[in-house]
Amino acid sequence: MPLTPKSLTDKLEKRKEAGLYRSLSRESGLIDFVSNDYLGFVTTGKLQSWLDKQDISQMPHFTGSTGSRLLSGNTEYAEALESKIADFHGAGAGLIFNSGYDANIGLFSSIASKDDTIIYDELIHASIKDGARLSLAKHFTFRHNDAEHLQKKIKAATGNVFIVVESVYSMDGDFAPLEEIAEICEEQGAYLIVDEAHATGVFGKNGEGIVSDLKLQMSVFARIHTFGKALGCHGAIVLGSKELRDYLINFARSFIYTTALPGHSLLAIYDSYKLLPEAKKERLTLVNNINHYVQISTKKGNPSFPSPIQTVIIPGNENARKTAQNIREKGFDVRPVLSPTVPAGKERLRICLHSFNTDEEIDGLINSISKFI
Repeated sequence: MPLTPKSLTDKLEKRKEAGLYRSLSRESGLIDFVSNDYLGFVTTGKLQSWLDKQDISQMPHFTGSTGSRLLSGNTEYAEALESKIADFHGAGAGLIFNSGYDANIGLFSSIASKDDTIIYDELIHASIKDGARLSLAKHFTFRHNDAEHLQKKIKAATGNVFIVVESVYSMDGDFAPLEEIAEICEEQGAYLIVDEAHATGVFGKNGEGIVSDLKLQMSVFARIHTFGKALGCHGAIVLGSKELRDYLINFARSFIYTTALPGHSLLAIYDSYKLLPEAKKERLTLVNNINHYVQISTKKGNPSFPSPIQTVIIPGNENARKTAQNIREKGFDVRPVLSPTVPAGKERLRICLHSFNTDEEIDGLINSISKFI
């Protein structure tokens, strides 16, 4: 018997033939326009320098947590960190998960019963879709950022209705109309959930995110903040009421049945949150870089949004792939996003801007893009 079933090999071959084959790549040494390290906490070594100063001799479970939080893996440090993060974002309580994917899987698979409804923006992250599919609830989409269409969809909903958006969308870099959607949820008695993955650390006076910046904390049932982007760490937290935290401890399978994060991960998260209020220079530089990119890109006929995520639509998987490779050969690390990750015809270059990028690098990138599209 072969070691690998033929059906798996056939699927891989079909993916290659369709131009959809994925493979891993190593550090490129190119100018970074691809990572989510928006504030440069990793790239500049700023977070590492803070970690190097910490006394870890009293840190419990530093190399490994020894078990799940419900068995041997919980610590006073982990619970204090959750409280600190909840206070930072103006929430009642929070529960840390091992990744943003785990957080969304655990939250959405557990909160809704078969009589309930989950309605999410059509461009919502795959992890939220996967969590909704694992639940017993009805789930369907509304047109991207279309509040009127959302209202129509709510009329077809039953039971508890959960409305899900991203504050900053990961593929387009645009913003959800949070105030308008929060008002609709209030009128309809629906529960609003906001994924703040790409807003965490970037937006708000101290990087608290857009919900806090708009003072909508009391209008949102749950928020997901991830640590693997601007914070330069790993993991995520679901914020909400104490009752939501207790519920997830009891019913979120991706929390219950996994080994907890080790102490060194928790320490990195703690230090990153200590850094956020002091990262005003990085946020200001990032804003300036975004404005610089948007101004030049718009002049060249490519409208953009004022967020770290920028896109250049290049229809066709092969076209997008070749364009990205051409630009990489010029020294700029950009990657294509292909269908079916994005809709066919919406294939693109996804560009991430950072506080450590220079005007010259941004100009060079835009000029390179202009030569190949």
